[in-house]
Amino acid sequence: MKNVNSINELIKKFEDIIVDEANLITNESVVALKHVVTGKYLSSNKDLNYTTGSKSQLVFAVSSDLDPGSLWKISFNKELSTYTNGLVTLQHIKSKRFLGINYGKLNCNDINYHSYWVKDWEFNHAKVRDNQGFLKSNDIINLRIKKFYDINGNYCQNGKYEFLRSHDIQFTIGNNIFQEVVCHNERLGGIDEWRIELFKHFI
Repeated sequence: MKNVNSINELIKKFEDIIVDEANLITNESVVALKHVVTGKYLSSNKDLNYTTGSKSQLVFAVSSDLDPGSLWKISFNKELSTYTNGLVTLQHIKSKRFLGINYGKLNCNDINYHSYWVKDWEFNHAKVRDNQGFLKSNDIINLRIKKFYDINGNYCQNGKYEFLRSHDIQFTIGNNIFQEVVCHNERLGGIDEWRIELFKHFI
């Protein structure tokens, strides 16, 4: 091994490799997505629905403390996912529903909802341009999704990308206060950054 001058250095390099591999996010890992700016986790609840529009399962950002409602199973078509190899899905662990958009509106729903429903996401490293590496725990990413229908049901030629965003705008349903999470096609900024945290492998 190059640039190794002692047994201690060799041991340290192998330890670093082992730690790095332990942080790799593999297919069907359980993860959490923490909003970088506000420190709150992307969450959902099968018992809470939007009160207007699709009235589908609510998506929001909540407490800085991780709870079961903030866990997602990430899936892709290979054992490991790089920043250049395609699509992922995020399935809410408690409700078994997928994060996606319907008529351009973010929600959690069933995989066979209907043709306006899109659940396939792409991710980019928010800090390292043209990152070629594997997705790892604590990477800071942007998530985007390609929609083919707008809020009125009109077809979008070639599709349009929208990014997952949260901010400190809040809304209330009943006695519960939530931090808003949306998809948008505006300029990217700090409020579009999410830290992906490996929780455990799905069993």
